[in-house]
Amino acid sequence: MNTLLFALIGALRSHRWLRFLGFAYILSSLGNGLTQVIIFGQLLHWHASPATLTIVYMLSMLPSFMGSIWGEILCKKTSPLRILIFTEISGLFALVFPIYGLLHHNVPALLVVQCIEALLSGISYPALTLLFKRGLRHDELPAATAMETIIFASQVLLGTGLGVLLFGLIPPLHLLAIDALSFTASAILLMMSAAFFCGEAHRSTETTPVRRESLWRAISPLQKRSIMLLPALAAVGSPAMALLPALAQEIRPEDSAGLALPLLFARSLGQLCGPLMLDASKLQQYAVNNRLLLACLSLFIGSYFLLPLSAGYRYIGLVLIFSAHMASNIVFALGTFGILRNFPQTQVAKASAMSWRVQVLTATIFTGITSAMAQYFGAFYALYCMSLFSLVAVGVLLWLNRTRALNKVNLRLRE
Repeated sequence: MNTLLFALIGALRSHRWLRFLGFAYILSSLGNGLTQVIIFGQLLHWHASPATLTIVYMLSMLPSFMGSIWGEILCKKTSPLRILIFTEISGLFALVFPIYGLLHHNVPALLVVQCIEALLSGISYPALTLLFKRGLRHDELPAATAMETIIFASQVLLGTGLGVLLFGLIPPLHLLAIDALSFTASAILLMMSAAFFCGEAHRSTETTPVRRESLWRAISPLQKRSIMLLPALAAVGSPAMALLPALAQEIRPEDSAGLALPLLFARSLGQLCGPLMLDASKLQQYAVNNRLLLACLSLFIGSYFLLPLSAGYRYIGLVLIFSAHMASNIVFALGTFGILRNFPQTQVAKASAMSWRVQVLTATIFTGITSAMAQYFGAFYALYCMSLFSLVAVGVLLWLNRTRALNKVNLRLRE
């Protein structure tokens, strides 16, 4: 079976710029993960309320809505690689806020860095998608999906993994110094990749004209489904992901940080492993398979529902969170592949930015409601109510869209 992992290895052998890009974002993600450990670890040690912990998660998403708009505009005016280099350098300078927050016990300063990182993520996402579309052949797009999966997962897999081992053993300011080094190295590697990318990016271009009408009105049902997969995942996943630190507080109030940080690590390990096992040649069929998508989302929710049973057994909790996010990131991989596969180069940045914005809005709304419910009724009650509601809503949405999207896929496969 030609899995996404093997597809990525083949593309890395063929494209030197992709190797530099991969190393750059792995290092950058390591730094971002360390920042997350510092923020959540300090807030848990300062005994922040469940509402505050949920708001931190919400602030890590909401500014990226504006960032995606800026990223889409910048993609029309400059090279996507320049945009990515700009975001890495900006991320380096943003570390002044957590430094101030740690030195002065200032919670708002920790929240500010969450906002800045979200803004930069929104700017970079359309640029990264456009970069893959320009630099990779059509048959290499599954490799881009695998690369995005690794970038998405390594933030917590590497950063949180290192952070969990070092948090409490060395001062948080030293962790921020490692973070700064990662941003610096990432920016240098992206600059090195520019020379190799420029020679390949113009070898082929698509001539599809840019339509002046609204993108949503102009695209096919299959393309609309591709855009909506990530927001659907956000609707189901954001309540549980936002509540994870608060759930750790309720399960083990005497050592919430000691439980929450390993759970965050297990979360990202699952995010990495799930998608890489998919058959690269069948991604298009998987993306319109409602049973597969709903099974993954149901496994995600079911694992979180069983989390209270692991109160006295840490390893059971780790297995549950690993399984949950292995399933959820299969949906993530299919959503990112759909945008790369089903949109031409002239529309892919706009489509990815649109998907990102709807995803952010969906996650923000569901997280806000979840935060209020957790404050008044408890984290587990909020989890059960919001997760079940969102799963039913997504199931209805997928069922309504299935027939037209499946017909479009069958036509594509015959071509």
